[in-house]
Amino acid sequence: MNGISRRAVVLVSGGLDSATILAIARRSGFELNALSFDYGQRHRFELEAAQRVCAAAHVARHITVPLDLRAFGGSALTDNIAVPKDRSEFEMSDGIPITYVPARNTIFLSVALGWAEVLGAMDLFIGVNAVDYSGYPDCRPEFISAFETMANLATKASVESAARWTIHAPLVSLSKAEIIRLGLEMGVDYALTHSCYDPDSQGKSCGHCDSCQLRLKGFADAGLVDPAPYCD
Repeated sequence: MNGISRRAVVLVSGGLDSATILAIARRSGFELNALSFDYGQRHRFELEAAQRVCAAAHVARHITVPLDLRAFGGSALTDNIAVPKDRSEFEMSDGIPITYVPARNTIFLSVALGWAEVLGAMDLFIGVNAVDYSGYPDCRPEFISAFETMANLATKASVESAARWTIHAPLVSLSKAEIIRLGLEMGVDYALTHSCYDPDSQGKSCGHCDSCQLRLKGFADAGLVDPAPYCD
């Protein structure tokens, strides 16, 4: 595909996966429409990172939607629940952790679907990953496939025309190291990103939560040093 030929809505959290997915959508020739959520997460550093990542990618639009999931709670990211630290790989793969935000990707993709229909964009990009992840059920390929099926049943755009929705999740079967190498090939600056669940007041990553450990392992496996600032 040469040049900009169609629009896409890309979910951008500010983490390394979403920065990579944004670069993939750009390389594929899409006009980039980025969507982030201020959902009551523990800190705002990831939203600041999302702004940096989108600016670097020269997106056509970047919208941050306020959506207060703290009203529901039920997660260490949206409630007064301690973030687990220093868990082993076995512990991280054993069940769904308390950092899971109930139905978050379902909610986010549903909002993205609504904006995409207004834009006439039949392509959505999401940086879910089912290899180096913390056991979230809404990061699996089965979920992505099911949501795509639902989208093609539930919208005017698909019911009244021959257009079909496509949910792109090209990172789903990649390791963190593979994602990082792919992003660097496309010029992603991972120093702009933020992944920590529990940073300090200056935005330095804790280095001990599941997200930090998976990120650090990904850079180490890729033979690289993580450019993110850490507390220790």
